Amino acid sequence: MTALGHRPSVLFVCVHNAGRSQMAAAFLAHLAGDRVEVRSAGSAPADSVNPAVVEAMKEVGIDISAETPKVLTVDAVQASDVVITMGCGDTCPVFPGKRYLDWQLDDPAGQGVDAVRPIRDGIGRRVRALLDELAG
Repeated sequence: MTALGHRPSVLFVCVHNAGRSQMAAAFLAHLAGDRVEVRSAGSAPADSVNPAVVEAMKEVGIDISAETPKVLTVDAVQASDVVITMGCGDTCPVFPGKRYLDWQLDDPAGQGVDAVRPIRDGIGRRVRALLDELAG
């Protein structure tokens, strides 16, 4: 049982759904298993996940090579208890009764794996704190 009284649902949103939101969703799915429903999406999805992001996640034992960027839908927001935005600004729809968090993180787009690692590690720390809070 969680603080929400049911299996919580978390949606991670960034512009391209090719970096930050993919890493956050992968960390949460990896750490929470089936205790949390995890989604990610982008307001303007890219064609594929950033290869440097795939490589950085592989270094911590999480394979996201099969993931594909998904478009943000109203349904995905409505179906989520917590919506975490990462630089999508006003393009993210806002609904009453949802919990919104905005994580200020550097964009890994165009960066090499060395630049992606600290972003990955920051996301990992935030996801662990979020999971502790959801489990509370």
